[in-house]
Amino acid sequence: MTAPTLENRAEFAATDGYPLAATIFEPSQPFHAVVLIASATAVPRGYYARFARYLASQGFKAITFDYRGIGGSKPKGGLRGFKAKMRDWAALDLVAAVDYAAALAGGKPLLYVGHSFGGQALGQLPNSHKVSRALFAASQIGYWKLFPAPEKYRVWFLLRILGPLAYTIFGYVPGKLGMGEDLPKGVFKEWAGWCMKPRYLYDDETLDARKYFQNYHGALRAIGMSDDDWAPPVTVAGLLAGYTGTSPEHITVTPETAGQKKIGHFGYFREPSREPLWREAAEWLGRD
Repeated sequence: MTAPTLENRAEFAATDGYPLAATIFEPSQPFHAVVLIASATAVPRGYYARFARYLASQGFKAITFDYRGIGGSKPKGGLRGFKAKMRDWAALDLVAAVDYAAALAGGKPLLYVGHSFGGQALGQLPNSHKVSRALFAASQIGYWKLFPAPEKYRVWFLLRILGPLAYTIFGYVPGKLGMGEDLPKGVFKEWAGWCMKPRYLYDDETLDARKYFQNYHGALRAIGMSDDDWAPPVTVAGLLAGYTGTSPEHITVTPETAGQKKIGHFGYFREPSREPLWREAAEWLGRD
């Protein structure tokens, strides 16, 4: 039986003042560390609630939040005409989220869990030194040609044909195309551009934040799933290659060893992963 937790909705400002929605999961006893959970592309913070509750039951204070344009951080006027790039999620939103979480930690360790884009974003932060341990799940370089067939062809069609057609018509990309939440036009365009490059965002000469990857010196464990068409092992290794300031640990999990039929790109944060994946995550994050 897990210990009860207290959940509080919150809001904090991005570095440019944009309001971001968050939820804080408090353990029933005094917490021993804070865990900031950074979402995947087009995934609202509510998706991580069960995982966050589990961490809280293990004595962590957990924080989830929505990037601008997603979930509770959508603009009131809708996404048509809303200006945002994918790099803003890191440079404006996540930077502020790390500062916010560090303040709530009050001197206790700040830990980090990044799903997909969440793992790509940590390396772009000038304040990543505030994080002492980082766990990535399904985080990768998203070069489309590294995905297995036929998925890579579906991805190419989404990014090059369907998505641009959608944002030309609607002014944003509807999530019902198969991505999750609706995406701001600028976020989609930048993401699609990175996915066309062999080294993904590492090949974007305009992304000055690439210089910060080498500045992360904390512990780093990256979990990849053997049945994840969006993050096969070669793409996880490609992302970790940029984290030169630490010695990343790369683990590939199979559904069989996790007692599941399928995990894929999103299953790590679903209830069937409680044992053993969540337990192992909590144990690793709680190390001194």
